Amino acid sequence: MEFVIKISQFLLSLSLLIVLHELGHFIPAKLFKTKVEKFFLFFDIKTALFKKKIGETVYGIGWLPLGGYVKIAGMIDESMDKEQMAKPPEPWEFRSKPAWQRLIIMLGGVTVNFILAAVIYILMLFGYGDMDISTDSVQDGYWIVNPLLNDLGLETGDNIVSINGKEIVNYKDIKRNILDAQVITIERQGEIKDINLPKDFLGQLSSGRSRGLIELRYPFIVEEVADSSANIGVDLKQGDVIRSINGEELKYFDQVEGRLSPLKGQSISAEILRGDETITRELAVSDEGKVGIFPGGNWADLERLEYYDITKREYSFGESIGAGITRFGEQMSSYWLQLKLIFNPETGAYKGVGGFKAIYDIFPGRWSWPDFWNLTAFLSIMLGVLNLLPIPALDGGHVMFLLYEMVS
Repeated sequence: MEFVIKISQFLLSLSLLIVLHELGHFIPAKLFKTKVEKFFLFFDIKTALFKKKIGETVYGIGWLPLGGYVKIAGMIDESMDKEQMAKPPEPWEFRSKPAWQRLIIMLGGVTVNFILAAVIYILMLFGYGDMDISTDSVQDGYWIVNPLLNDLGLETGDNIVSINGKEIVNYKDIKRNILDAQVITIERQGEIKDINLPKDFLGQLSSGRSRGLIELRYPFIVEEVADSSANIGVDLKQGDVIRSINGEELKYFDQVEGRLSPLKGQSISAEILRGDETITRELAVSDEGKVGIFPGGNWADLERLEYYDITKREYSFGESIGAGITRFGEQMSSYWLQLKLIFNPETGAYKGVGGFKAIYDIFPGRWSWPDFWNLTAFLSIMLGVLNLLPIPALDGGHVMFLLYEMVS
């Protein structure tokens, strides 16, 4: 089921981004009376799942979900018709249009990507508001998920005081600053300590399997029981909170491995909070020290269980416009920073560059509309920025040559 949910989110997001990006080229091309021969979602190498000609344009869905395209008559690109290009230019061809019109057509795709991201952020803030967690309410530190950070000296339970000297006031400040971190200042048992990260931190990070870094410490909230688990027949429900094991408090999920390791192959008594009721269930521990239960939970659960003080802000529609545009600007800056780090050989960040598999991996294994739209907005920014790079096969390559033509 997790695979179905992830692939569904991936394909839906990708389809939305591709169609809107290509519409960004299609609409100005039509406005400037330029012939568009094809409009395809996904690539139709040798065959197509669906196609229909309406007017002068063939609309279709290809079988290879690695992108999409519009074929504009007279455009010099990787899909050009060499026979057509050998003929004298026709007035309805791209190459016959003034440079400023061609520039607008080429910039249309990335413009739509950026507008889409901003609109998503505006509507998300209007519909859901904004939430964060003050570091003052983080009493037991953070969960250090990535083994590399453990090797560098961080431990679960550390409080993050600052990153590169910038004070961490809220949990999201960690997410905003961790990628270019050089020094992480922590508090551990009342002692302040600096953790220095190597220059190739991102490269080392990319070489590992773990994608997480520093996370909030969650209680053990049941999401689902694995089909292969010996506990598949136990009365457990989504949202149950496992509070203790054999009478010993289990406050956080990150403590589970340590508690179960000495109990391999045994049965345990788990105290569970279900709504307002406390119940007890017997669970089997495998020979590997697992109970076969996938954890879940969200910020609403953390608030309900009074783990952290969650600050909320609601926005009117007018307020959400300004806040959404600000959020868009922050995410745009963040992605440009990531590109800068990737192109700097010293960081080793290029090792983590992935393709469609990497994009698929970022989608969660359960459906969440807020997560889906946030990821889609970020991917829209990513698609727009990458297409602006001055590489001949990308929109940015065409734009570069057009700008040179206009100023020369």
